[in-house]
Amino acid sequence: MKDNPYIAIFTAFFVSYAIRVLPLTLIRKPIKNKFVKSFLHYVPYVTLSVMTFPAIISSTQTPVAGAMAFAAGIILSFFNAGLFPVACACCAVVAIVEHFLV
Repeated sequence: MKDNPYIAIFTAFFVSYAIRVLPLTLIRKPIKNKFVKSFLHYVPYVTLSVMTFPAIISSTQTPVAGAMAFAAGIILSFFNAGLFPVACACCAVVAIVEHFLV
């Protein structure tokens, strides 16, 4: 595998292509199962959160600051704060926590 990078490239291509093509070719009728429909409804949200959460924790100098900003963002969004106030508050929490911890 180390000597021939084309095997890795072909494998990555095949897996990516299969993931995109198989659902188009295998599923022709509308989906009527409520469980499958609800599962597919939440896939984009789960994918976004799986990509975002590690970035929140690891983008700060200390993981504690990222975790505290994440908690502050959840609390503010629970009380229906908009995106801009939540983002500003999270940045402020990171700045304050890193100022006192670092």
